[in-house]
Amino acid sequence: MFDITQLLDEIKASPYEEIVVAAPHTGVVTFADVREGTRVIGPSGTWKEKKGTLLATIERERNQKPIHAVEKGEVKEVLRHLEGTFVEAGTPLVRLRHFLSKDEVLAIILKKALHLFVAPERAKYYFAPDVDKKVKASGASSVSLHEGMDLFIMSRMKREASLAYSGPSGVIYAVYFQHNENVDAGQPLIGVCPPDQLSLIEDVVARVQTEWEERE
Repeated sequence: MFDITQLLDEIKASPYEEIVVAAPHTGVVTFADVREGTRVIGPSGTWKEKKGTLLATIERERNQKPIHAVEKGEVKEVLRHLEGTFVEAGTPLVRLRHFLSKDEVLAIILKKALHLFVAPERAKYYFAPDVDKKVKASGASSVSLHEGMDLFIMSRMKREASLAYSGPSGVIYAVYFQHNENVDAGQPLIGVCPPDQLSLIEDVVARVQTEWEERE
């Protein structure tokens, strides 16, 4: 088991994520009225249909495309020297500092504490029928896993194949994939907790819930 105290102290020392907002395509940049220290909001709504704070617009072939903040936080840097210039796709425009929430901190810690079973290739993943029934009836944590167990159906280009679990025995503690969405190769599908570490993981969760201070 990793050192939870050390990891939590490291996150507390830098309790944020740096986000670079880049030009989505070529065009001429015009920045919105944002500057260093400006507080911004990210997308909101059930389907993230409400856009975040406007950061800039980029004009291409007389069409202007707005560029919005992707997370809440504050502006760290606006690359003002690019104002009115033609930029290439991928050119950094604004740097944001997003302060981590309890859920995000917990996700970081759990991804280090749990055994991550990852997608072997880009595809859509579904629990195998027997596993799916159990998940829907009693939740993912009710599923006990062992080496070689049929766990997923992998769907790619209208072809389906079974995917067996490989890793330590345990229960599903976290699910990282969404129904009917593609998962890139190497991305985690589930996080598995061995039975002898379950109480330690629960202690980690409780500690983060009580110790982490949210920042607006």
